Amino acid sequence: LQPASVILLKEGTDTSQGIPQLISNINACQVRKLALLSLVVFLYLFCVCGMFLTLFFPGKATISNDGATILKLLDVVHPAAKTLVDIANSQDAEVGDGTTSVTLLAAEFLKQLKPYVEEGLHPQTIIRAFRIATNLAVNKIREIAVSVKKDDKQEQRQLLEKCAATALNSKLIAGQKEFFSKMVVDAVASLDELLSLKMIGIKKVHGGALEDSHLISGVAFKKTFSYAGFEMQPKCYENPKIALLNVELELKAEKDNAEVRVKSVEEYQAIVDAEWNILYDKLEKIYQSGAKVVLSKLPIGDVATQYFADRDLFCAGRVQEEDLKRTMMACGGSIQTSVGALTDDVLGQCEVFEEIQVGGERYNFFKGCPKAKTCTIILRGGAEQFTEETERSLHDAIMIVRRAIKNDSIVAGGGAIEMELSKYLRDYSRTIPGKQQLLIGAYAKALEIIPRQLCDNAGFDATNILNKLRAKHAQGGMWYGVDINNEDIADNFAACVWEPSIVRINALTAASEAACLILSVDETIKNPRSSVDGPPGGRGRGRGRPHAH
Repeated sequence: LQPASVILLKEGTDTSQGIPQLISNINACQVRKLALLSLVVFLYLFCVCGMFLTLFFPGKATISNDGATILKLLDVVHPAAKTLVDIANSQDAEVGDGTTSVTLLAAEFLKQLKPYVEEGLHPQTIIRAFRIATNLAVNKIREIAVSVKKDDKQEQRQLLEKCAATALNSKLIAGQKEFFSKMVVDAVASLDELLSLKMIGIKKVHGGALEDSHLISGVAFKKTFSYAGFEMQPKCYENPKIALLNVELELKAEKDNAEVRVKSVEEYQAIVDAEWNILYDKLEKIYQSGAKVVLSKLPIGDVATQYFADRDLFCAGRVQEEDLKRTMMACGGSIQTSVGALTDDVLGQCEVFEEIQVGGERYNFFKGCPKAKTCTIILRGGAEQFTEETERSLHDAIMIVRRAIKNDSIVAGGGAIEMELSKYLRDYSRTIPGKQQLLIGAYAKALEIIPRQLCDNAGFDATNILNKLRAKHAQGGMWYGVDINNEDIADNFAACVWEPSIVRINALTAASEAACLILSVDETIKNPRSSVDGPPGGRGRGRGRPHAH
């Protein structure tokens, strides 16, 4: 007799395993892919042909063609589809661009593998073949990537500008890519060897044209809320000392339910005088320290503002923590929580401080910062969504330039590197026997999704263009890719459609790992939500049996 089955799970728990579960995971990822197929965010586009997606949420609309931004805003529930969101975020954090590329590649890998899974091929066999194919592809990229000489600064700058322009080609500001590519390279070049992204500030000012945007070699932030007496303060200093505080410089209001019992008017006056003396004592210590610019994260009241104005000091309260830390890293000194020890070693310094009108806003500028190299990009534009998308576009370009400096090897974009890898893997698959031949061939076919999607978004005949690319790569045209301008193919390396090789390596690795992860999951158990009002839902599926429809 068979022993009776013992159910350990709560009634209503949904369990599914085996091939139906694998197919369900793959289908969920295909849905995520379809959400992105109408977008062109590949950093190597040759010209503007991208479409932009508008996502509406309560109270706000987001216009973007950045893959990571869209996937973050989408409410993805399926755990397998969430894997695609994770790899898009990792690509954005690691290299800054190619977020949609990595998502499309992972989804296409799964699409090509779906027939093999349905036919009963074991997932571990597929995973082994895919890891071999990924290692071959990565080694091939490193082999054919072109290194750039760092000794020639002019040549290196031209390379960086071309990489930045390529990253901006598919963005909203593609028409001004020459203007912004130079600005991005100047911004990254102003940093120290660590190339810290935190040292590049981007401030958005509504109004004006895109060409009114400019780069400031130093720290800049918007003028904070100020009290009466602020207009009497000087707005420009040379070589000022800067006090960075986390101290509240105003008379504190009485707390709720506070009670002070006094017996005479003199006692009450003593309490008031003590409060004023504490504030004036703080202000006097700041003045005696020699600081000419006082910045505080906490409020600076009207009394303190007038006090500093009478003594030719500039003050700003409620400064954002990010701006305060960037000023500290650039100008030196340290943020103080008290005013008892304002010595020269805790005060910062810069060559020039001034307050300037930018559009309808006033900004504080710190130039000639000695401690660390930093810069700020002042972005101008019309609508709020427009400037936000411009900021995201510049972030991608900055990340690409940073990676190009750290990794001095580049490859051609526009689908050229994917077609070359596809041809290489297809040739390799014919030299090996067994199931791996088919699986590596499927990997090679999946790589063609990049040039195919470029053609589809540009309105070209993808089949015709891909046939031309296959023939050209078979003849040795290694860098031939999609030419968006002429509806044809072209040598994209000669056309300066470049990108750092690390972008392609990271995209292939992340997409392959995501596909392998999804294939390795063959069972899911989903607990029903606890409900106080009623019993849990229906019965589970059991051993992979689908729901009755």
